[in-house]
Amino acid sequence: MTSNIDTLVTVFGGSGFLGRHVVSALARRDYRIRVAVRRPELTGHLQPLGRVGQIHAVQANLRYPESVAAAMRGAHVAINLVGILAEGGRQKFNAVQGTGAGNVAQAAASAGARMVHVSAIGADPDSPARYARSKAAGEQAVFAAAPQATIFRPSVVFGPEDQFTNRFAGLARLSPVLPLVGADTKLQPVYVGDVATAVADAVDGLAKPGAIYELGGPEVLTMREIIRIILQTTDRNPLLVPLPFGLASLQAMLLQFAPGAFKLTPDQVRMLEVDNVVSEAAKTAGLTLQGLGIQPDSLEAVVPSYLWRFRKTGQFARRPA
Repeated sequence: MTSNIDTLVTVFGGSGFLGRHVVSALARRDYRIRVAVRRPELTGHLQPLGRVGQIHAVQANLRYPESVAAAMRGAHVAINLVGILAEGGRQKFNAVQGTGAGNVAQAAASAGARMVHVSAIGADPDSPARYARSKAAGEQAVFAAAPQATIFRPSVVFGPEDQFTNRFAGLARLSPVLPLVGADTKLQPVYVGDVATAVADAVDGLAKPGAIYELGGPEVLTMREIIRIILQTTDRNPLLVPLPFGLASLQAMLLQFAPGAFKLTPDQVRMLEVDNVVSEAAKTAGLTLQGLGIQPDSLEAVVPSYLWRFRKTGQFARRPA
């Protein structure tokens, strides 16, 4: 019987938040892993996730098809995790999430490799948000080059080092007032470890080819409910001030230039105008985490394991057992 160690998987974007969990899941299943990133020298944190020689980093940039093709040489599976939440410099939505995704799929097809692509719930060519339109363009480009690809659309992903729960926990520590955009917008937060398991299952051949899966956690929550869970976990009590979308859009015109957790772009405001949950069609077709046999973890069960450091008792707060 052939071992997975004979299978080489190239993971584009493998050093990021989701990427490190995907690499870890693949390493536990004994795959050889080639991590394709713009800056391979910054991937040292991935080496302890596998055995000596199991994980190797190479340089690739989705905006340059030649580098993508080079990263795919000899590989049996391509996984594309590359995405951006806001544009900067030459990192534009269409270049990275649209054309870039197509470049990976074309390289996978040329190498005779299978393709797994991570998109996002909300991907829609008619969306008012450029982020969502570029995600839809990426899906179309992937299927055009690799019709048997498997695509995953997660809702908002949470977990250690995320840019979601950590962001709001940090803001609550800094300010007695917390503006809330999209207070009643419904989301279905999904744990990063569950998304990584789904991706690894697809590499194992357990997901349907040519299908789009929608990945969400066990609960549908409003943004207000999510923030309250974060605040309860961190023992913070700022004043929550819901912002109308019109006012939030005006503020975002300035905050799009703000640093770190204070950054808010007009495009992100547009995304929050629409619910971000698993569709009934996906549930009926079994194209969900549950359809893969994965029972998702809830936000409330997981966040205490990493948001403890934001508790009001200070940076030396005792970590829960």
